[in-house]
Order: sequence, then C-alpha cells, then structure tokens
Amino acid sequence: MNQYLTLTIITNDRSGVVEKIATVILSNQGSWLESNMSRLAGKFAGILLITIPKYNQSNLLKELQELDSQGIKVVAEPTYINDQEISEHYLLTLVGNDRPGIIDELSSILSRLKINVEELCTNCEDAPMSSELLFRASAVISIANQNNKPKVTSAIIQHELESLSDDLIIELEILED
Repeated sequence: MNQYLTLTIITNDRSGVVEKIATVILSNQGSWLESNMSRLAGKFAGILLITIPKYNQSNLLKELQELDSQGIKVVAEPTYINDQEISEHYLLTLVGNDRPGIIDELSSILSRLKINVEELCTNCEDAPMSSELLFRASAVISIANQNNKPKVTSAIIQHELESLSDDLIIELEILED
C-alpha cells in the first residue's frame, strides 16, 4: 500500500538541489507526482507531492532528514487526497498600484465567499509611464459545489474584488478541467 506525502523544501539556491531530493525519492521507490518550486531572493523553495510504499516511508524520512547536513531543509507531512467536488476553476489576474494590504484584502474576500486559492503568484514592477510601483497577482481559484446555498458566480467575485479599489484591474477566466 502506498502513502502520499507532501514535502516542503527550502535551501540556499544552488544547482543540484532537485537532483538530491529526486534521488532520495527514487531510491526509496517513491514517485514524484506534482510540484511547484522556485527561486526567490537567493533561496530555493518548493512543495511537492509524492507517493511511496508504506514500508519505505521511515527510510525515506531518515534520508530526507540527512539532507539537512547539506543545508536542505525538508519537512514531510502525510497527505490524504481530498475528493471535494469542485464545480469551477478560474484564473484570477489583478493589477493595480502597489500598497500595503492588497493580499490581505483579496484573501479576506475570497475566504468570505468560500473560494479556495490553489495557486498564487505575485510580483511588483515599475509602471511603464510613471515612477509608481505596480502590484500584479495571478491566482488559480476554485469554487466547491455549495449544496443548498446560493452559487457564487464570476459576476459576484468580480464585483466584490473591484470594490477593493478604483485602480485595480481584475480579470476572471474560467479554466477548463
């Protein structure tokens, strides 16, 4: 029987990090299912989902812990696949003048509407025609089926998010599964 594990990784950015982790997983008959990893401010961080035979799990965890001596911190958590029925996925993009609190306000609205943030990427960049700083966010969001409750529509999401500020440009695009 196999066990799913979610691994989080952080280390100083350098070549060979992914290889070291992949080698440990493979040597324990694990399978790398999905991941999201990136470099940010000289650090390399990631999260990945693996499956491994239960009888190899303790050895895998020991070998991952040994990577700490090389400066690679790995945390493993047992994972149970959630079969929650999702009715719709959207790509949400947001652009506006940067200011403190945008993510807090955005996440508060999504939480209130019972919308899950599955992926979130943000960055700041200089505005093309001014010295202002622009904030950009891109998120994959999902809406679970809400039995016996009014359906949250894209129009509701758009209206709620546009209430944050006059300068925000919000786009929602439905994603096909």
